[in-house]
Amino acid sequence: MPNILRIIDVNANRAREALRVMEEAARFLLDDADLTAAIKNLRHDLAHALASVAALEANRDTPGDVGTTIKTATELRRESAGEVVLAAGKRLSEALRAIEEYAKTLPAPANGLAAQAEGLRYRGYDLEQRLARAMGSGAARQWRLCVLLSAELCPRGDWLAVARACLDAGADCLQLREKSLDAGELLLRTRNLVALARPRGVSVIVNDRPDVALLAGADGVHLGQTDLPCAEVRKLVGRQLLVGVSTSRIEEAKQALADGADYCGVGPMFATTTKRKDHIVGPDYLREYTRWGRLPHLAIGGIIPERIAELVQAGLRGVAVSSAACAAPDPHVAVRRLLDALPPHSA
Repeated sequence: MPNILRIIDVNANRAREALRVMEEAARFLLDDADLTAAIKNLRHDLAHALASVAALEANRDTPGDVGTTIKTATELRRESAGEVVLAAGKRLSEALRAIEEYAKTLPAPANGLAAQAEGLRYRGYDLEQRLARAMGSGAARQWRLCVLLSAELCPRGDWLAVARACLDAGADCLQLREKSLDAGELLLRTRNLVALARPRGVSVIVNDRPDVALLAGADGVHLGQTDLPCAEVRKLVGRQLLVGVSTSRIEEAKQALADGADYCGVGPMFATTTKRKDHIVGPDYLREYTRWGRLPHLAIGGIIPERIAELVQAGLRGVAVSSAACAAPDPHVAVRRLLDALPPHSA
């Protein structure tokens, strides 16, 4: 029996430690009060369940534990905060399962811990999923200039020539926006764009189509408010893709964060001929968004070099344009003028 209690004690410690790591991420990395409270409640409920086993810590023998010096290389290195959180979630479920199984061997009433641990484990699964989704891909970037490529806007429909000009001028993100293109042709274009942009370290985003983005090896997918929900897309792509969401209200931005978005489109800033909007939110929304400041942004909608100074005063760090580059007589010159008006790059 002492050895069984020792196993339960060790795994209780693992579970508590994992929950604390997860709670700190929800509290300080995501600023998510609801998720923080849910994780904290699970930690407290675990402590209450363990109280059914008297003097559990008395069975602890850290100096005599042969496993304390056994480490794998992956335990000593994490590539990002997201990996820290994912590892903690897996550690939690493993520890709770061990507690559940070994508690079945305890005499009554302590064996009631098994059923409680099972319930806690299911709650842990849900919290692990919510937290992982909210952490996004872990590869979010703040771009300065994203050009939305649409062949119908490009001179003679030559979108690839426009893409080359934009890359040569210094755009750091290109998004394929082709609403009516057949899936096969969209896949081919995306692969061509990735082959062109990847050697330069420029990101490629696909509008609306996570399947095409995955198959083509693109960096991400961008979603509108009426497209597939961000949370569902995050389930599909995991951490393989950046996911962006168009927003025109801070409530939409907060939901995008909770659903796992890596960045938000913010707009429309001004009236535009590319995409009709009934309501222009303008620089006031950008100002509100940058005060919130939880995710990178791309301001969008009617942006030209002469209007950027006003947006910089509202906290602008990056913009997305379409006709301002694609339909320009010289896309290279147009992109250079936009970049010259933007604030210096900051990661």
